[in-house]
Amino acid sequence: MKAVYCERPGGVDVLTDGELDIPMPGPRDVLVAVQAISVNPIDIKQRVIGSMPNEPGPTSPFPDAPKILGYDASGVVLAVGAEVTHFSSGDEIYCMGAVHRAGSNAEYFLVDERQAARKPSRLTHSQAAALPLTGLTAWELLFGGMRVPRAYAHQRGGNQVLLIINGAGGVGSIMIQLAAQLTELTIVATASRPESINWCRSLGAHHVISHHEPLIEGLKALGFSEANYVASLTGTETNMPEIAQLIAPHGTVGIIDAPAALDIVPLKSKGASVAWEGVFIRSLMQTADWISQREVLGKIAELVDADRLESTMTKEMGPICAENLAKAHTLVASGQAIGKIVMTGFC
Repeated sequence: MKAVYCERPGGVDVLTDGELDIPMPGPRDVLVAVQAISVNPIDIKQRVIGSMPNEPGPTSPFPDAPKILGYDASGVVLAVGAEVTHFSSGDEIYCMGAVHRAGSNAEYFLVDERQAARKPSRLTHSQAAALPLTGLTAWELLFGGMRVPRAYAHQRGGNQVLLIINGAGGVGSIMIQLAAQLTELTIVATASRPESINWCRSLGAHHVISHHEPLIEGLKALGFSEANYVASLTGTETNMPEIAQLIAPHGTVGIIDAPAALDIVPLKSKGASVAWEGVFIRSLMQTADWISQREVLGKIAELVDADRLESTMTKEMGPICAENLAKAHTLVASGQAIGKIVMTGFC
């Protein structure tokens, strides 16, 4: 099969086009004929530092080289393992991979059935490929870790405030939509450029403030003295002193990045909680509730098909090959990307 892989960590020059063997499904695996993929920041991190985040060091080889990167895919089921009951050959699905397995940047992709669901019927494979990892991350953090109550949303938002730091990124772009459709919170997103500000508003943010200015001042300018929930999707180590100031008593701070060090003691005086989200924990730890990820992907697909959620795809980079993946990795790493970058088909 065609694949883009790495023999060692490094810059975009380590991305290599080649031919590898088609993998064989295990008992609960689904073999997917990949139609489209999307790129996430963890792809770049993994390419730079090695097979697992934070391990090994920059000069260490991938222990499972050649390593195929990528987590998001949409495609057609080609074969299933002996214990798979939810899917069969020919099903159109969208899915997320796992950090300890080969990735989606290949013609064929093995995923556990618990991390896949039927593709939203009104989306193309390209549009669907933008959603799995970020959709799961946003849902698990919002309704799981942060325990935001679900309710019918009011157009102008409710009395409680959700601050989403980096609203125009991949996770922020789907979190804004989920909060707008499924909660009564007033949604305040951060963005800095006119195009990212407009994007956040188009997705359902009630207000947008600049993350280049003091966050608490931005909230005050809107008439808010505090935020009940803060989704810190990037720059948590830098922003935590401000977050500690603006979080409401008994509020919740949700975190998805990996700060090297984080002082959360100032949150104690307000009785505020911290919720960590790790979308790969269930697959790594083989948790009893792993099946919940398939259920969440199914709910997201239902919301998409009900016209309540939109794909976060904003850029199509062409077919899957090392050259185009290098361009996509460079754009994502620049911090200037809005929504999700997608690639369709193979060179």
